[in-house]
Amino acid sequence: MSFIATPVTANNLCKDAQALKARGFRFVTMTCVETGPGEFDLIYHFDKDLDMVHWRLAATDREASPSLSTVYLAAFLAENEIQDQFGLRFADLAIDYQGKLYLDEEAGATPFCRFSRASITQTDSGGDTEGGQ
Repeated sequence: MSFIATPVTANNLCKDAQALKARGFRFVTMTCVETGPGEFDLIYHFDKDLDMVHWRLAATDREASPSLSTVYLAAFLAENEIQDQFGLRFADLAIDYQGKLYLDEEAGATPFCRFSRASITQTDSGGDTEGGQ
């Protein structure tokens, strides 16, 4: 079984979600993956009778992404969690904890959102490599 996430645009996210909801799909959760400095993929997961649908929205930390909570209220929790952990913002979030759902005032910064790449170096023998995979 493969995982396919269909790309969706910020302009169409809520409209497409409304159509999916009308077909009986429920919002399951969403996932955030940092793909580069300040760049993220938001992966939305929906279900109807064990049929899963996944969407991918490219996002940045420079502008707010649309909130899915305007269509699926339950999305407010996942979106607030992503605000806390990755520092992203969501426009029109139904219930907005302003980045303080989990983090208290003393935290100061989001705990995730640190893009890094494992370095691979070649040894003198030319055959083996060191570093992460």
